[in-house]
Amino acid sequence: MTGQAASSPPKVYGWCPGALRPMMSGDGLVVRVRAPLGRLTPEQARGLAELSQHYGSGLVDISARANLQLRGIREDAHRALIAGLRDLDLVDEDAGAEARRNITLTPFWRAGDDSHKIAQDLAAALTQARDLKLPGKFGFAVDCGAAPVLTDTAADIRIERGPDGLILRAEGADTGLPVTAETAAGEALTLARWFLDQGGASEGRGRMHQLIARRTPPAVHVAAAPSATQIAPQQPGATTSGLLVALEFGQLPARALAALADHGALRLTPWRMLLVEDISSLPPLPGLILDATDPRLRVSACTGAPGCPQARAVTRDLARDLAAAVPVGQHLHISGCAKGCAHPLPADLVLTATNTDRFDLIRNGTAADHPLNTSLSADALRAAPDLMTEGS
Repeated sequence: MTGQAASSPPKVYGWCPGALRPMMSGDGLVVRVRAPLGRLTPEQARGLAELSQHYGSGLVDISARANLQLRGIREDAHRALIAGLRDLDLVDEDAGAEARRNITLTPFWRAGDDSHKIAQDLAAALTQARDLKLPGKFGFAVDCGAAPVLTDTAADIRIERGPDGLILRAEGADTGLPVTAETAAGEALTLARWFLDQGGASEGRGRMHQLIARRTPPAVHVAAAPSATQIAPQQPGATTSGLLVALEFGQLPARALAALADHGALRLTPWRMLLVEDISSLPPLPGLILDATDPRLRVSACTGAPGCPQARAVTRDLARDLAAAVPVGQHLHISGCAKGCAHPLPADLVLTATNTDRFDLIRNGTAADHPLNTSLSADALRAAPDLMTEGS
């Protein structure tokens, strides 16, 4: 049988890979690169493409927290890869600093604005805070533009713009602490330490929203959170900062990454897209989606088998075949197991693999929710994709 035995639950690691602490997958090591400010110069992007082709599978992912992942890295090549990343100034001093510097920054920042300044200060403060032992998935979002764009991006501490100015907010709280561009980073670390002092981390795990359900965050003066409406332009197209290009399932060949670098610096986004700075159009490139009406934008799929040892079935071939059948305005998530890594939030339609060729159908839920139909075969879904929407 492909992937994991159907009788055993998927393994939850509780941490994310890094460059210095990679994670083994079905196709080799996954090496995650946390680019400073989520930005790659053309030279860095070309260098990453070369490293991917030389030491790995030649495939590059963009994660849901706007990091870049090199896939299929050979174990015996990891040390040489790290040396290459150091030459590109894309690796931290040690694995602890790398893990703490878990920041998602709005890709629409401008040099010198509040988001840019706060992200720089926060990255420096986290790098130096050696005593801060946060859970592996604990992260920060810096989203200080005129309107929020990271509302649906996972984070534990948010720095954002409220109705009356900048606020620092614990995930799960409706209000936050008023801050300035100068005080935000320091207050963020204070809130992170409060999280630890209150027992938010257990056995290296734990998230802020779980703690906030039991505790009120420390804030003498509170300010209202920004609107929860997600207004980010999550479709390919021109923006005031450059051109957003989507990646099929958040992945592209390394050669396409190098070709993109010929057009300018790249910013990583949490929407599995890249923003190419200061351009408005691009020629077609392998793995890129430039058309906002492309049906592949209506589907998400994890790596699946055999690339992920947790996956029970191949996912992306099925996602490609079903994309055109997904109604406009709806989203289909195909998950290789119940963890739902590629789309943790509820989706209109979810197919969760339970065996080599069998999927459970969930509507308006997550990959782990109770299914409406069970044991649908991939071939049956391809032959009659309306099985997904019948009776809805």
